[in-house]
Amino acid sequence: MSVRWYSTVVDCSDIAAQARWWTEVLGWAVAFEAPEEAAIVAPHALTKEDQIPLLERGPALVFVPVPEGKTVKNRLHIDLAPGPDDDQAAEVERLLRLGATRVDVGQPESATWVVLADPEGNEFCVLSSRD
Repeated sequence: MSVRWYSTVVDCSDIAAQARWWTEVLGWAVAFEAPEEAAIVAPHALTKEDQIPLLERGPALVFVPVPEGKTVKNRLHIDLAPGPDDDQAAEVERLLRLGATRVDVGQPESATWVVLADPEGNEFCVLSSRD
């Protein structure tokens, strides 16, 4: 028996804002939104279930509210990768315009990836085409 990756859950204070922000970043769509949870998925996951086998639908990002703010570096983060013909610097600039911020988590100056944080401070990386 094996399991499948169902979702990654992100603690946050404003679940609706975080869900909307990440849909802009990833080009995904809100699959579910309620006062205590919001989930976003890749667009293909919203098609009729009989068209795509469940195992091929891919995981969701789920946002849940927590009373405390973020205080330390994430123990888990998302790596984003521009398309093979896309420019990492242009993608980083797009994310900064959307509200991301640059952060230093101890990455070396020679790093080929860029570390950013979403509007609530959750770190993520943008890889280069060489990574």
